[in-house]
Amino acid sequence: MGSREIKSPESLQETPATSSSHQRKKLSVYFIESDNRRMALGRGYTGGTTPVNVHGKAIADLSKTGGWIAALFIFGNEMAERMAYFGLSVNMVTFMFYVMHKSFADSSNAVNNFLGISQASSVLGGFLADAYLGRYWTIAIFTTIYLAGLTGITLCATMKVFMPNQDNCDRISQLLGSCEPAKSWQMLYLYTVLYITGFGAAGIRPCVSSFGADQFDERSKDYKTHLDRFFNFFYLSVTVGAIVAFTLVVYIQMEHGWGSAFGALAIAMGISNMLFFIGTPLYRHRLPGGSPLTRVAQVLVAAFRKRHAAFSSSELIGLYEVPGKHSAIKGSGKIAHTDDFRCLDKAALELKEDVINPSPWKLCTVTQVEEVKTLVRLVPIPACTIMLNVILTEFLTLSVQQAYTMNTHMGKLKLPVTCHPRGASQLQRVGIGLAVSILSVIWAGLLEFLYEEAPDAMKSIGSAYAALAGGLGCFAASILNSIIKSVTGNPKKGQPNWLAQNINTGRFDYLYWLLAVLSVINFCAFLYSAYRYKYRSEQKHGNDYEVMENKLYDTPSKELEAT
Repeated sequence: MGSREIKSPESLQETPATSSSHQRKKLSVYFIESDNRRMALGRGYTGGTTPVNVHGKAIADLSKTGGWIAALFIFGNEMAERMAYFGLSVNMVTFMFYVMHKSFADSSNAVNNFLGISQASSVLGGFLADAYLGRYWTIAIFTTIYLAGLTGITLCATMKVFMPNQDNCDRISQLLGSCEPAKSWQMLYLYTVLYITGFGAAGIRPCVSSFGADQFDERSKDYKTHLDRFFNFFYLSVTVGAIVAFTLVVYIQMEHGWGSAFGALAIAMGISNMLFFIGTPLYRHRLPGGSPLTRVAQVLVAAFRKRHAAFSSSELIGLYEVPGKHSAIKGSGKIAHTDDFRCLDKAALELKEDVINPSPWKLCTVTQVEEVKTLVRLVPIPACTIMLNVILTEFLTLSVQQAYTMNTHMGKLKLPVTCHPRGASQLQRVGIGLAVSILSVIWAGLLEFLYEEAPDAMKSIGSAYAALAGGLGCFAASILNSIIKSVTGNPKKGQPNWLAQNINTGRFDYLYWLLAVLSVINFCAFLYSAYRYKYRSEQKHGNDYEVMENKLYDTPSKELEAT
């Protein structure tokens, strides 16, 4: 970007800098102080992005904190959370069908909604972490809630009072739907503890990956290498947790019952929580930077209020930014101005009236505007993963129905566990490794992309984009199933729909072909979005320049006015 000044008609005779230094100082200080933020639980103020300890104090010797040792404790927490999440998503459909006597369709939709809400509400967890609590305290609080929910689910599967009568309910009666249904209060209890668990997951998911990445020094020459390896290992732990849920937890359920299966998930989460808290002295923390939603709202409101202001107005001073090397947003460096979404630039248009009566709801800094632009730019990439989450959700729910109908033997191998003396043969382990690596690369790449591209003070919100896409995928799967059931079936003619409870009369294969076609379309959309996207590293960062007061960027006034 150039630095040529575009002057308003009045500025041809006098520069806008003729406004008093007192007024300029007053305006700048107002914006600096508007976003002061402090550590959770009443700790003191601090500035910049320098890592601090759990008490909000600067770390004297960074070599004694962070790094791979601290990351190991975080890996364990995420592995247990994913193990519990996938363990519930797979087993809860079957539990509702065989124990609570709900139909497969109702069970699948209930679990889809649970998965969707728990992931979509991750935005709340990201907001609390970035705005008030910080990532550590958000994880600490919500992982405890998660454990409480898992304990409640274990009690539901253990104590008969929470389950309907199982007498005279054989497999035929279950398939015909003639078993005694669960009482309304029993289902209310199950849904309550289930959604408590989902609420706990919503606070953990957007913070764990960002908190782990915070353990590495961004000033180190090996920072990018460490970050790449961290996200690969992070999602390797996610996939390992999922594999354990799909195999060992299912095996425990088949051999020892539902109470033991859900209890194993609660025990694993309890152990991971203990390890997470043990690692507290080793962690590096980034302090919350104030409410990101407030800053976004201020930009939108200010841009709307100045929608009629012209870039060539005689009342125009320039694009506003606070003086100095640091931005007005604590914990964030300055972000260079970009030329897209020019309608939002009007939020940073500094008019003469703004100097007299400053308000963050009428005038925002360039960095604040660029934060909003960055959030908008990020949307298409995680949006393209919604289709992937639709497929994953369909697999997690519908495959259970298939598994209970199909022959699960593959030679001497009976899924979900092997009969090999060493658990799996060499070639089987190669196949598992290939599957794990593919999933790890996809999700690790997405999380690393969101962490690096999100604004400095919105890292958790950026990570929440991935979880939000997962939640929308779950809801989309429920909507897709409902549409297919209503369109493909004809009860009057006795024609079953594609997703009939008896899969021998349904056409699950048609659904999978439909998903394949949608995936191809989605992949083309991703290629287009990736081609259009510009990385932040390709744009000049705010730390390398200082936005000059009273200046606009190198864009002809007519072009600015036209936009």
